[in-house]
Amino acid sequence: MNKILLTEEELQNHYVGAAITLTTVMAVIASALMAVVIYKLFISNKGTTTVPGGWKFTWN
Repeated sequence: MNKILLTEEELQNHYVGAAITLTTVMAVIASALMAVVIYKLFISNKGTTTVPGGWKFTWN
């Protein structure tokens, strides 16, 4: 792998925390979505659901 030296202008335009910020935002959105799904499952009076792997849940 060849190394390429960056100019001063390229170094100034480089944002270090962009990937960490994007990852954090995506993790928060995924957690919020899971919380809503779990809330809906526990609040509903009756229903069924199938999860990947063949697991089926039914509640009344």
